[in-house]
Amino acid sequence: MSTNGSSATAHEAVIVGGWRTPFGRRGGVFAGWHPVEMLSFTLRSLIERTNVDPGEVEDVIGGCVGQVGEQAGNVSRYAWLDAGLPQTTPATTIDRQCGSGLQAIQFAAQGVKAGGYDLVVACGVENMSRVPLGSQVTPDHHPMTRRVKERYQVEHFNQAVGAEMVARQWGLDRVALDEYSARSHERAASATAKGWLADEILPVQLNGTTVSADQGIRPDTSVEKLATLKPAYEGLEFLTAGNASQISDGAAAMLIASRAKAAELGLKPRARLVQFSQVGSDPVMMLTGPIPATRKVLQRAGLSTDDIDVFEVNEAFASVPLAWQEELGVDGDRLNVNGGAIALGHPLGASGVRLIITALNELERRGGRYALAAICEGGGMANAAIIERLD
Repeated sequence: MSTNGSSATAHEAVIVGGWRTPFGRRGGVFAGWHPVEMLSFTLRSLIERTNVDPGEVEDVIGGCVGQVGEQAGNVSRYAWLDAGLPQTTPATTIDRQCGSGLQAIQFAAQGVKAGGYDLVVACGVENMSRVPLGSQVTPDHHPMTRRVKERYQVEHFNQAVGAEMVARQWGLDRVALDEYSARSHERAASATAKGWLADEILPVQLNGTTVSADQGIRPDTSVEKLATLKPAYEGLEFLTAGNASQISDGAAAMLIASRAKAAELGLKPRARLVQFSQVGSDPVMMLTGPIPATRKVLQRAGLSTDDIDVFEVNEAFASVPLAWQEELGVDGDRLNVNGGAIALGHPLGASGVRLIITALNELERRGGRYALAAICEGGGMANAAIIERLD
C-alpha cells in the first residue's frame, strides 16, 4: 500500500462517493424489480460514477434484513456478480436490523482503519414489496424462546408497541407525532423541489419509465389529514401509519477508501469517517437506543452536540427522533432537515447508508464540518456514526 503522510493518516477511512435509488412505495413502481437487480444497478452505478477499477475493490459489505427468498444466500454477492463486476471481489451480507446499512459502513471503515482494506464498498438493499417484513419468521419457527419470553414477560417484541411506549414516556401525544410527520413530508417535498435530493439519487429506467424521485413523499400531507387515520394496531392510541416510517423498496451504496489509496488512485475524498458506536437497549421499548448511541459516539469523538452541523436520526416512528431531540437538546433546524423515513421511506437494509449519504450532501450544501447519524434497531439496539466533511 502506498503511503501519504503519517501511517495514521494513511489509514484514515474516507468516503469517495455514495448514491441510492429512489425509494419506492410498497407495491409500487419497484415491486417488479428483483432485489438482486436493484442492488446490482446501484453497485454498477457507484463504480461508474467514482470511475474506479472494480478489480481494486477488496470487499463488498451489504446490509439486508429480510435474508430469505430473493434476498437469501448473500444478496450482496449475487448483486456484484449480476452487475458483471469481477468475481475476484468477495461480498458478505449482514443483519443488524434497521441499522444494517450503517453497520456495513462501520465494518468497512473499521477494516480500512485496521489496515485490512484499502478500497471497500458498503451498501444495503431491501425490496419489501417482494420480500415482506417478517418473511423469515413463521408462527412455528421464530427466535422467541421460552427463556426470552419469560425474561421480558412478552410473547414477542413489537416495534409499534415500543413506539407508543416511547411516546408515553416522553409525554408525546398524537398531535405532536402528527405534527412531526407532516413536517417530514413538507421538508422532503421541499428538498425534492429544490433538487437537493437529486444529488443523492440514481435515476432508474424501468419498463420504459424514468423514476428519479422518492415515491412516498406526500406534499399535501397535513396534521388535519393525519388526524383522520386510525391507530395501526388494536390497543394503541397514538401510533398510526401516518406517523410511522413507510414500508419501501430501495438500495444504496458507498465507496470507502483509505487516505493513501484515494491519493494513489487520484480520488477526491468527500468526508472522513470519524467515529462509531453501537449499543443495546431495552428490547421491549426497543427504540430508545439512538439516545445512548449518540452520547457514546460523541464521547468517543471528543465532540458535543454543539459541534455537529447536521443530525440524521432515522424516523422509524415519529416518537423516536422526538424523544431523542428531547434528551439531546438539539434544535429542529439541524435534525432531519430534508425529511426522513416517514416521508422518504425505509427500505430496511439500505436506510443506514441513505442516512450518511443525505448527511454528507447536506454538509456540503451548508459548508458544515460534522454530521451525526443514528438509527434504532429491532431487538433493542442502535448504532451511530460521525463524519467530517473534507474540502
